[in-house]
Amino acid sequence: MSELARWDSFYMIVGPAAGALIGLQFVVLTLIAARPPQSGGDGGAAGAAFATPTIVHFSVILFLSALLRAPWNRMAPPAILSGLAGIGGTIYVVLTILRMNKQRAYTPEFEDWLFHGILPLAAYLLLAAGAFATVSHEHDALFAVGAAVLLLLFIGIHNAWDGILYHVFTRIVASDKK
Repeated sequence: MSELARWDSFYMIVGPAAGALIGLQFVVLTLIAARPPQSGGDGGAAGAAFATPTIVHFSVILFLSALLRAPWNRMAPPAILSGLAGIGGTIYVVLTILRMNKQRAYTPEFEDWLFHGILPLAAYLLLAAGAFATVSHEHDALFAVGAAVLLLLFIGIHNAWDGILYHVFTRIVASDKK
């Protein structure tokens, strides 16, 4: 169990960061919601495709940070739970990609496909693979889980910033010009 204890500081950094970013995202979404919606928009579908996944990624990071800091006696329970989070995240990213295709409020560009589809899919697959490999290759597998968590954190930061920029410089500025 000493291998997981060596990751203590890492999860003490990413867990609170994800928690704080969840709070900031809610503040920003509340401020954006106070603005009048664009006419003919598909904001709900776009939110499900672009804003909600950011909260989900941050929540997964927070969950994993708490899970991996708990005083487990064996590696199997946290490895299984982390693997299930990876599988669930993979399914969620596939649903997000379908939602991105379905919504009509915004036409996704390559950067959107990269940060809302490709990279999160890679992170969750890495999380699942790393979690299940933990039982036999504990040291290396924990690096895979850590890399997946860090990738999700960077994806979430990028997507939150990208969403804010879109609302401030595209939607709000455009509505102020009318």
